[in-house]
Amino acid sequence: MFKSALVVSIAPYFLEKENSWFSENQTMILNALKTQAFWQDNVLFLEQGQRIGISETLKRVDELGYEKVFQVKDPGEFSQRGGVIDVFPINLNFAVRLDFLGNTLENIEKLPQEITDEKTAKNLLKRRLKSQKVFSDLKGLKPGDYLVHLDHGIGQFAQISKTQAKGKEYYILEYAAGDKLYVPVGLERKLSRYVGFQEPKLSRLGGVLWQKTKSRIKEGAEKLAQELLALFAEKEMASRPPLKRKELYDTLDDTFGYSLTPDQTQALEEVEEDLNNAKPMDRIVCGDVGFGKTEIALRAAVKAAENGQQVALIAPTTVLASQHFSTFQKRLNGLPLKIALLSRLQTSSQRQKTLTELKNGNADIVIGTHSLLAKKVEFKNLGLLIIDDEQRFGVKQKELLRKRNPALDVLYLSATPIPRTMYLALSSLKKISFIQTPPEGRKAVKTFVVPFHKETIKKAIADELKRGGQTYFLHNKVQTMLNYQKFLEALDTKARIGILHAKLPEKNIIKTMTDFQQGQIDILLSTTIIENGLDIANANTLIVDDATRLGLAQAYQLRGRIGRSTKQSSAYFLYPKGKLKGLAKRRLAALKQAEELGSGYKIAVQDMEIRGAGNILGKEQSGSVNKVGLNLYCQMLNEAVERLKSSN
Repeated sequence: MFKSALVVSIAPYFLEKENSWFSENQTMILNALKTQAFWQDNVLFLEQGQRIGISETLKRVDELGYEKVFQVKDPGEFSQRGGVIDVFPINLNFAVRLDFLGNTLENIEKLPQEITDEKTAKNLLKRRLKSQKVFSDLKGLKPGDYLVHLDHGIGQFAQISKTQAKGKEYYILEYAAGDKLYVPVGLERKLSRYVGFQEPKLSRLGGVLWQKTKSRIKEGAEKLAQELLALFAEKEMASRPPLKRKELYDTLDDTFGYSLTPDQTQALEEVEEDLNNAKPMDRIVCGDVGFGKTEIALRAAVKAAENGQQVALIAPTTVLASQHFSTFQKRLNGLPLKIALLSRLQTSSQRQKTLTELKNGNADIVIGTHSLLAKKVEFKNLGLLIIDDEQRFGVKQKELLRKRNPALDVLYLSATPIPRTMYLALSSLKKISFIQTPPEGRKAVKTFVVPFHKETIKKAIADELKRGGQTYFLHNKVQTMLNYQKFLEALDTKARIGILHAKLPEKNIIKTMTDFQQGQIDILLSTTIIENGLDIANANTLIVDDATRLGLAQAYQLRGRIGRSTKQSSAYFLYPKGKLKGLAKRRLAALKQAEELGSGYKIAVQDMEIRGAGNILGKEQSGSVNKVGLNLYCQMLNEAVERLKSSN
């Protein structure tokens, strides 16, 4: 029996403190509670005989960030049955039971649930906070959107509203049978978007069904976590000497013409931490086109090269490989590092020279296409593999070099990771870094999903020409490309038109790209070859013919070709009149909704919802996902994986 209990919020400040700190400083905390808003908002002090209702106590524990469960097992959880609340404070090594009689807290007693390793428990909670931040992206929330509340289940977002009593803002969620839930703004980590493979059923408030459902799915997630960890055990066993930070790496800040965004800084720190570790890196950096992923790759490459390892950067197209080669040459000019290119745009003698340099170790960094995966390409000491636009490569391709060298560090770059990679990343089996902060001055691309109409096209091109800009016109059929050239000429805009597709001779491809970059072409009539690699600040209008044929991630990538400057850009996704139906309609609607900058992660999740999460998700897991939503399911799986890792 206890006379009092202190319950503190699940916040980084408190997670950094040892539990003994709270008992040693309880007098100071109680004094601060009388006058200081921080302590009043983040601490609940309960005493035996205190006049406090059970509903008020539940509300406070909820606002402190505790998760409501069917049965309390771990710190940060609480449960309720009738007039009894069980809660496991993060500042104690054991759970407590609060027994109420009417509006009086009659008894406080210790429960058998205890932790023996306080440090591990706190680390798990820290990781939970981090993962919840990822899963709780509520940008662009609209009335009617389905949300999952960690404690109460699936509801529909109605609005954000202020209460008259305290002037606080709340998310208002509507549940089955007219129930409503008010979630304080600031407690978003308890909310996540519902992503599933069918229309969800709204939950009822107040019952125990949701807690029972969560409990059952958590058990299934723990079994799956064991299976997945076994699959990844071989990678976990590999090791290599930690890579040290040296002089060349420190010079890169001086040659970078911009300030690193906070997200870039965070991603760099995470990559550095991976390379400092003895276990090989397996990380994906997810960020929009033009948000600075290449800078992360470049610095990782320099660190590996400084430590005597060779680096291979693989891009899906010769256009993108050439652009990366140019970027690396400019940034690393003057440094004692040999950078090589391997692509079909080179002569056979140039390619042979590069192969020789890789074999004898004279080339430090090589940039190329999938040809780098060929058996004839031999490395003296390959240590780091960077895969740009990982969604463009198959699983076998991505694992080929790692099979030859199990201790290989791998860094994936993507604006819209494929569903399987997203699932693994969200499940804590791949590490993921997000770059969601746009460069300074960048504006979101205005997106229009409209029927194909001659006047729409003419006006879009004329408006861009009027401000001295350039336009991409995408038509993805080489056979009818010349017909579209005549169509554009007939618009009588006086625009200079260039044609670009993969079947042109290589010299023509290079010349057309150069002419467009130098402003000698006003409209680039192209196939999806422009999806990767063309970064032209003056091209700020994109027109896509028959956009129904594009995948969601591909359409998003294409839109990333424009909006590379501070000018307002516009993308027109055209569809044949009367033919916007089914999955194509869902894809283009998702693209339109994800207009704001930094939406690549959201697109990837929606793509997963539309396409399914790949063969890693079996029938049983798909059913679980539909009951709680993909975000919460991955959060559960993430926690199960981390718990198993900690116990090994």
